[in-house]
Amino acid sequence: MEHTPVLLSQVIAGLNLRRGATCIDATTGGGGHAEAMLQATGPDGRLLGLDADTEAIARVRLRLAAYADRVTLIQTNFRELAAAATANGFTAVDAILLDLGVSSYQLGDPARGFSFLSDGPLDMRMDPRGDLTAAEIVNEWPQEELANAIYRYGEETHSRRIARAIVAARPLRTTAELAEVVAGGSNRPSGRIHPATRTFQALRIAVNDELGALEAALPQALGLLAAGGRVAVIAFHSLEDRIVKQFMQREARDCVCPPDLTRVGLCRCGHKATVRIITRKPIPPDEGEVIANPRSRSAKLRIAERL
Repeated sequence: MEHTPVLLSQVIAGLNLRRGATCIDATTGGGGHAEAMLQATGPDGRLLGLDADTEAIARVRLRLAAYADRVTLIQTNFRELAAAATANGFTAVDAILLDLGVSSYQLGDPARGFSFLSDGPLDMRMDPRGDLTAAEIVNEWPQEELANAIYRYGEETHSRRIARAIVAARPLRTTAELAEVVAGGSNRPSGRIHPATRTFQALRIAVNDELGALEAALPQALGLLAAGGRVAVIAFHSLEDRIVKQFMQREARDCVCPPDLTRVGLCRCGHKATVRIITRKPIPPDEGEVIANPRSRSAKLRIAERL
């Protein structure tokens, strides 16, 4: 399955790339953004590509073979961004991209267990070396803990009912079994969005600690940027986008003291603005991109520049 990079032209334009720039694609995925970044910074720009997925790194290595002397690829989660960048000589960089979506390759491979559209094992690990799988959460977590995860990470209002149905149906072994149980437990009619969509999202986020990784990576990205360097983040659901928005807003302010202090002109935090927000509102895909690539419909791009 071909992976189509989301918001490609907007990312390349927003990162303000130039010849010889040093870049990091912290979620290399299918390599589409990485390749465009190399083209925009040619002939001597350098790129560090990170991905937690072993298969993604192997695919991208082949895709970017023509740029081999300008590319360093590392298998690691972007929560280790600073360590990977420093170890490979990528400091004071000009551009960093975090594309937080699941790739088409991952969704299209039943063996990875990300999708309910084809039957596969309850896995959902982006890094195959990880210990926690969706099967463990579905079959071993207490009902209340399971319901809380589905509510928090999937924003699923029927989380209690779904968790109760899952526990009653244990053990569940495949994505098809889980999707059927969730659809029945949610009592939500099938429409444009499958009744299991939010639950599968929640499980994937929990398995990979995606929100924790994002919260860890954002300050690391900021610390790696040179003055005038830019960070771009593509989020695909409100939980991710809220973290990115709040981080950028905080770092764009000179004071982050509580309102009761700022109202009387007091500042005790000593915080100074470190970024200028480039995108006052997130950039969505245009209608043509959504038609060509329906998975892009929920994407939101935010960009900030290091002061």
